[in-house]
Amino acid sequence: MAAKLAIIMDDIGYRHTDEAALSLPPGITFSILPHTPLGEKMARAAHAKGHEIMVHIPMQALDGRTMGPGGLNNQMSETQFKQAVEDAIGSIPFAKGTNNHMGSLLTQLDRPMGWLMSVLKQQNLYFVDSVTTRYTKAGDEAETHDVPLLKRQVFLDNQTSLAALKHQLKEAVHLARKEGQVVLIAHPYPETIAFLKKQLKQLPEEGVQLVHASSLLPLQLAQKADMATEAKKQL
Repeated sequence: MAAKLAIIMDDIGYRHTDEAALSLPPGITFSILPHTPLGEKMARAAHAKGHEIMVHIPMQALDGRTMGPGGLNNQMSETQFKQAVEDAIGSIPFAKGTNNHMGSLLTQLDRPMGWLMSVLKQQNLYFVDSVTTRYTKAGDEAETHDVPLLKRQVFLDNQTSLAALKHQLKEAVHLARKEGQVVLIAHPYPETIAFLKKQLKQLPEEGVQLVHASSLLPLQLAQKADMATEAKKQL
């Protein structure tokens, strides 16, 4: 059985150049920033081409960077926070899941992550932890609220030189073969899009299948069930 690779294209919604990502294979998952000039338009266009849609929810970072519209911070009340999440989801049609934009501060906090997962559970959405901090509590709260969870394993384009992009994709392919599946996050840079248009054609030869992020959830949930069974045996 082919190893599975999910590529999430983050940060969609502000630049007209983002539309170039629509030329990528439909197996790419688009994560779109809420309340952005092109957000709804890109969601509809990508969905029509067969892409899966996610909401890329801005969250407070340790360095205090500007989050943009719909940003979540640790000063919000529970009501404000949950309303902001619902509004963000409502601004992006066809969304099946969410992930965090930045969030190195907010994802470390139990209470806000619990509020987030409560809304996602109600909306029947999955969450991909972009893992912008190793101290993230998103996974614990997702488990508590029974929200399907994936975690980013590779960033493709922190550097956009050809050598760097090749290295990161090679790492993702290696992990996919080793673990059966991998989540890779990329951005709609011109260099990234040109690279992927060329390189993704070679994935089948390497025994790797490009899939939507949600396609990885059944295996992840099955592995979780197996771990629970093993834990019971240890009792």
